[in-house]
Amino acid sequence: MDKKPIQLHNSLVELMEGRLREAAQKGDVYHLRSLIDEVPFLLRTVSLAGTNETPLHVACLSGHLEFAKEIIHLRPEFARELNQDGFSPLHIASANGDIEIVKELLNDDRNLCLLKGKERRTPLHYAVIKGREYVMKELLVASPDSAEEVTARGETSLHLAVKNHQFEAFKVLLENLKELNKYDLLNKKDIQGNTVLHLAVSTKQYEVVDILLDETVVAKGTIEMNSLNKRGLTPLEVLLEESRDGDIEATLRESGAVSVENLQSLQQEGLPHSWAVPVQDPSSREQRRDRPRSISKKLQDFFKYNKSKDPPGKVRDTLLVIAILIATATYQAVLSPPGGVWQDTYWPDDHNRTSNDVKESSRHIAGQSVMGTNNPIAYGLILVFNSIGFFVSLHTINFLTIGFPLQLELQVSLIALVATYDTVMTAITPSRGISLFFTIFSIVFPIFLPHITKLVRNYCKKPRFLSRITDCET
Repeated sequence: MDKKPIQLHNSLVELMEGRLREAAQKGDVYHLRSLIDEVPFLLRTVSLAGTNETPLHVACLSGHLEFAKEIIHLRPEFARELNQDGFSPLHIASANGDIEIVKELLNDDRNLCLLKGKERRTPLHYAVIKGREYVMKELLVASPDSAEEVTARGETSLHLAVKNHQFEAFKVLLENLKELNKYDLLNKKDIQGNTVLHLAVSTKQYEVVDILLDETVVAKGTIEMNSLNKRGLTPLEVLLEESRDGDIEATLRESGAVSVENLQSLQQEGLPHSWAVPVQDPSSREQRRDRPRSISKKLQDFFKYNKSKDPPGKVRDTLLVIAILIATATYQAVLSPPGGVWQDTYWPDDHNRTSNDVKESSRHIAGQSVMGTNNPIAYGLILVFNSIGFFVSLHTINFLTIGFPLQLELQVSLIALVATYDTVMTAITPSRGISLFFTIFSIVFPIFLPHITKLVRNYCKKPRFLSRITDCET
């Protein structure tokens, strides 16, 4: 049998496949049509050197929309084929963020969203990994069930978003879960038994932890705070073992996170599990949601600060305005103390002082506080609280303006304002003891104020879990 015709045929097919691949890489639709005119069955016999890579794969890799449209029209079955790397055309377009090609593929077949490739990953998984938010939304609209698909490693799209530090993609997935009421996916575990909370704390992703535990975003009790992974660790223990972030630790403890030892001790002592963990019973959560809220509570929820919605710049501007108002009010209180100041000087000596004089009036000097003369204790208390408000507001202004232009000039102005405040306070205070005390106070307090606020803030963040157990035992 003569093998030359067969070899000639194979050479011709290889040549045509090479030209077809070149047309796909360039997105040349005219060349594609001319090739098909020459060999009508070219797309049926194409194998591109046995790589299982179709012209549609190549077009999606190159981002050629019109060429992809033509191939989908001629051979729609190409959309379901996987190449040698385990990618379908939709996998490739989703990872690249080619939203128009994604829409074209989905118009032909929405079930492509559920097509699993390498490691059983769907197109949504690759869109999440790359942070393609617009593609994610398109895929979720076409197939809401794709959010529930897991990889060969047991990872949901939420796991992949956290593992790849795609916070914006994570927020898109959260919004989708809220619309479909599928918050149970937040507690799903991967092959290592880790929930998204385990992963977030292990990589110190504070923004993910914060939004997961924000009751305005995720209903209280939805997140399993003390779920154990395959190493037998709760999220809190993962944090303490791997990353040790103080802010995340405080957030976890405030939400009821504990170690395994504390969980076991609670069970042995027969204490309610809900003391350590937010209530997880779905029926109880529904009852709380159905309970009507008062008008004042609704108003409070409407105006209160929302970490996920209020931008830091807007919050900083608001705090600056408030701090400036407090500084103005407290400074004015020193200039115009309660009761005003004496308008004259009365200082009798031993020769012209009578008993009636002592009864009718006391010694005073013009410009000094009337209240400081008649009631020094009350005046001293006013100066204490007023000075605390004044210095704390200036500290807040200085902190919020760090990094601003003309920072040196601003600090000089604040120091001058403090000096003026101290001078006025000393001048109008009748008592030398009180005046000396506040001179020292005005020097020492601003220096130690940052350390004081840090200590108070850390104390307020301490968990109250152990104290609650002690109170109930007694």
